[in-house]
Amino acid sequence: MAILVIKPGMLTTVQDQGRWGYQSHGVPVAGPMDPLSHRLANALVGNPRDAASLEITLLGPELEFSSERVIAVCGAEFELTMDGKPVKRDAAVVAAAGTRLKFGARGRGARAYLAVSGGIDVLPVLGSRSTHVVSGMGGLGRPLRAGDRLPVGPAIAPQHSLSPPLEPIMVLPSQHATVRVLPGPQAECFTPESLELLQSAPYVIGPNSDRMGFRLNGPQLAHAGSADIISDATPLGVLQVPASGQPILLMADRQTTGGYPKIATVITADLPIAAQLAPGDRLSFTVCTPREALAALIAQERVLLAMERA
Repeated sequence: MAILVIKPGMLTTVQDQGRWGYQSHGVPVAGPMDPLSHRLANALVGNPRDAASLEITLLGPELEFSSERVIAVCGAEFELTMDGKPVKRDAAVVAAAGTRLKFGARGRGARAYLAVSGGIDVLPVLGSRSTHVVSGMGGLGRPLRAGDRLPVGPAIAPQHSLSPPLEPIMVLPSQHATVRVLPGPQAECFTPESLELLQSAPYVIGPNSDRMGFRLNGPQLAHAGSADIISDATPLGVLQVPASGQPILLMADRQTTGGYPKIATVITADLPIAAQLAPGDRLSFTVCTPREALAALIAQERVLLAMERA
């Protein structure tokens, strides 16, 4: 069974949970920008959480299924049709053999995830099917193109294949979002007022932003000393600040190490919200406590685990 790509969309890539365990060798993790929507889509069609899905960015594809499959689309709002008939988001539906799924106009959010029962079965590279766009590693080694055929693994029919749409787990942002951060890991490298300045006004996501990172334009953050440090690890969601004072929010395709100090880190539970923003959108930050960050993650994981066990 395969999926035929009729139209590829703007940036459609194969992603699973990422290529973990090789950062010490300089290999980036990649994986979904919005891991919450990726997991929900897989859960709806009965896949394990590490099955590969398609990440669809800003402008969606048109796809044809060669055999019947259960599919689900989660994340950003797109007008969805199968052979011209409307399709619900956040719900598992059956795509018959020969069916064409088309992504139309986009509403809120920037990235959607299409899961297919059996998962996208491209060859794993270092244990992952995720596409790292810059290096060409994983997936098809690049974004989808018209004429591509994506292999799909053996399907396991989900118990809830015709379940109603999910109750919203994440409120999709509409051109602006506020996310919570924890200070550090190098907050001491900035002037005392910098953390307050970070929270003082929204940042605009620059046009040169991508899966590696969001380049933010807004209040300028001042370093207490040099803007350079000895290179160290770059966690997902960290705010790295170069000499310009304009932070860069590092995302899924980030480099493994960096030599700029990092003033704060977006909490894990709020990373999916940031991932649903596009260039030109605004992003605000607010500092929270470790207890609040942990509570938010636990609440999110309870919902995900309930879905995956259903």
